[in-house]
This record gives sequence, structure tokens and C-alpha cells, in this order.
Amino acid sequence: MTPTNVDPITLEVMRNGFYSIADEMIAALIRASYSTNIKDRRDTSGAIYTGAGDVVVVAQSEIGTPLHLGTMHSAVLTAMDQYPFEELEPGDAVALNTPYPAGPGHLNDLALISPVFYEGELIAITANQAHHVDMGGFAPGSMPFGVTEIFQEGLQIPTVRLFHKGQLNRDLWALIAQNVRPRTEVRGDLLAQFAANNVAERRLTDLASRYGPEMVRRYLDEMLNYSERRMRAALKQIPIGTYEFEDVMEGDGITDSPITIRVKIESKGDSFVADFTASDDACKGPLNCRWPSVAACVYYVLKACLDPELPPNAGAYRPVEIKVREGSLLSARYPMAVCNANIITTQRITDVLLGALAPVIPDKVLAACSGTMNLLNIGGIDPRNGIYYNYVETYAGGQGAMHNADGMDAVQNHMTNTRNAPVESIELAYPLLVESYGLVPDSEGAGRYRGGLGIHRHLRVLGESVTLTLSSDREQSKSLGPLRGRGRRPIGVHHRGPGRL
Repeated sequence: MTPTNVDPITLEVMRNGFYSIADEMIAALIRASYSTNIKDRRDTSGAIYTGAGDVVVVAQSEIGTPLHLGTMHSAVLTAMDQYPFEELEPGDAVALNTPYPAGPGHLNDLALISPVFYEGELIAITANQAHHVDMGGFAPGSMPFGVTEIFQEGLQIPTVRLFHKGQLNRDLWALIAQNVRPRTEVRGDLLAQFAANNVAERRLTDLASRYGPEMVRRYLDEMLNYSERRMRAALKQIPIGTYEFEDVMEGDGITDSPITIRVKIESKGDSFVADFTASDDACKGPLNCRWPSVAACVYYVLKACLDPELPPNAGAYRPVEIKVREGSLLSARYPMAVCNANIITTQRITDVLLGALAPVIPDKVLAACSGTMNLLNIGGIDPRNGIYYNYVETYAGGQGAMHNADGMDAVQNHMTNTRNAPVESIELAYPLLVESYGLVPDSEGAGRYRGGLGIHRHLRVLGESVTLTLSSDREQSKSLGPLRGRGRRPIGVHHRGPGRL
């Protein structure tokens, strides 16, 4: 039941107000950003938090990536734990990018967090997370293979006050600039992140001046309670019982030995346990992750399968318990390498969760999608101006078929929600020529309902001395078609979604 001090009509007004603020916030970030990865591919997310650090509202018009939205929650809590927010002032923002002890999934994803004060009182927190095209390290793009420690991946930024009273900290920026390759893009994207938080701060203070700070806090809290009630109701769709599944990744870039992720799900009616403790130990290469990345996958799967319209906030997380084993692949110890877990490991975590749920809610679970984000980094010196550049894109694949519909073609799946970069944007920003771009014929998985088609993009590098990083998987292990085993083998990196039989 709705608490007696909460009016349903006012709740709806406030709810729409909060979502409008989050949408405007992320729209500002995208419009002000410099890199193609953010302004065209939308590799960023934004949200509003309570003063205690619980995520309440995420942007809906530009939804962002489920992985960002899951790990950003832990980033905010880590920042609040490590930095005294009571010492912050209006116009301040703290930043962090390291997954240790808990935060963004890899160093490229920098979280920027700002307090919102009204008449000197903390009423909310705004935060956004964006994938920067480079954070230094061994290779352009900061996502190399062949590395075994996070030190090799790039610049680690602990919780620091990067902006003070509206100004970028010159000393900290000098340190960052000395460690990244495309400095102009990184600086521009950082300023866009700060501008986004400023937009949200202004709108929230306007709301507080209209309704009062206590009402703002009360309805932020009630939105958490509302999502908890909806999640508990949705969980009842899963029959009570225990369900298990496992799948593999094809090596870590150091060895070709398969790496297994295992899950045991316990459905308890209105609560849910996802136990990953039987997964393999941490690997040498950069496919390890921390528990926030695992949590992001679990939250995504439950929302997508059980209640797609569920407001994704901390209240929805309350009935969900996630277990990982310290020292395992999914809860690696510092300073183990992590940079490619976002691209490969999280997609496989999603696959095993869907694999476990498919037999019991088959009308809610689609066949496996392309199974990897297919990341390509190309970096070097732009011959047109002599400045470092880095092109980064994850290549869309086929969506798995559903029980009553074909899978979509050439679309990002599951833990990513980015767009395909336009040809014109690539050729304008980088010394690259796109010779062809389109769907891969006959790359779908066959069935009563087919999987989606993959894409191809042929690039010609116009500069010299470039470094290329490819992050991919599913070359040997085939994607799962839930009703009849596994789909047809992918072709190269043009991964298909299996059909539904």
C-alpha cells in the first residue's frame, strides 16, 4: 500500500518531474560532448540519487547502458564512503574510474558525481558515467589484451574532487592530460559531464523551491518503495525452485583455456538469489571483474524478463541477493586486469542467467544474442593535424529470436545500449575511410523465428603506425538457442543471434 503521507497524484507529478530532469541531464551531456563515442554512439548514462546515495531515477529518453547504470550506483556509494560529502560545496564534483574496491567496470568509464544543495542542505546527488576514448596505458583506447595488471591498462583515478565551485581543478587536469592520448576529446567530454550534472542540479533546486526540500526527499524515497513492490510482484512469475546454468569464454588473451561462468538461481517467491560462487578463479588476462558488474547484469535480466517498465532503482534491488566468491573471475582482487570484462564477461554473465531462466519462463527469455560487444580500437597519429586520435566502436550483432518474433538486425544487445557510429562521423573525426558498411547476408540463426543479422564495416586506415585492439568472443563456442540446443556458428566477428525452433 502507498504510505498515508504520500499522495498518489503528487507522486506521479514528482515522478515525471524527476524523469524529465534526468532526461534533460543526459541530453545536455550528449550535445556538449566532443568524442564520437558519446555524441554519436551515446556511450554514457546519467541518474539522480538520494542524499544517502541510492539510485532513484535514470534517464529514459537516452536510456544509457545497463552496465553503466548498475556500476554507477556502487561508484556513488564508494565516493561517499571515501570522501566527506559534507565538505563539498555547490559547483563541486568528485570523479573516480577504478573498479577497486567498487566502482565503474573499467578505467574508461569515468563517473562524475555532484551534490545538490538547497539552502545549504543536501537534498540529492546527481551522477553520470561516460566511456572516455582513452585513459592512457599500454595501448590506444586503454583496453589491451596481453596485460595482467590494472596498472598496465591506464590511469587510475580514485575519488578526487575534480571540480571545485564550478571550475576544473587545474592540477588534477594536468595530471590526467599527461596520461591520456586524445587530450582535447577527454577534456571536452569531462566538461560535458560536469555541465550535465549542473543542469540536473538547477532543475532539482527549482523543484525544491516549488515543493520544499522535504517533499523532494519524501517522494524520492517513495519511488524506491514503489519499485520494490513491483519487483517483488514480478519475481513471483518465476516458479519457486533452484535453476543452474554455465557457459564459457574462449580464453583471456594469455591462454586459450576456456573460462567458465556458473550460476545457481534460487527463486523464493518474492525474492531472488543469484549465486556465482562456483565460477572459475580469476584469470591472468583482462576479463576479470568486480561484483558491481555482476549485480548490473542480474538487475538488467530481471527487469528485461519480468517487468520491462519497472523503474530501475535501488528499491528494485532490495529483494535480490547476489553471491560471488572473492578471488574468483567475478570478484577479482586488486590489482588484477579488468579492462575487457565490460565487453565480454558481462555478456556471458547475462547469457548464463538467461540460460538458467529459459526452461521455466520460456515466453520471457529470448534466444542468445551475438554474445559479445565486438570492440574495435584504432589509435595513432592523425596525419591531417599531427594529433593523437583513438577510434572506438562496439559492433552490433544479431539479437536472438523471441518465442513469437524474429530477432532484430544489427543492434547492440544486453549490457550495452550504444548506437552504431554514422559513416560521416567516423570519416570526419578520424583518418579512416569506410569502404563498405551493411548487413551480413545469411548470418542469422534459422528457426521458426530467426535470429538477427550481423553487420560488417570495412575500414581503410589513412594514417601510419596505428595500433589496433580487437575484443571479441564466440569464435568457437556457439550461442545458445534455448529450445533446441545451440545456434549455427558465427562467421568471423559478424556474430549472429540464434533462431528459435
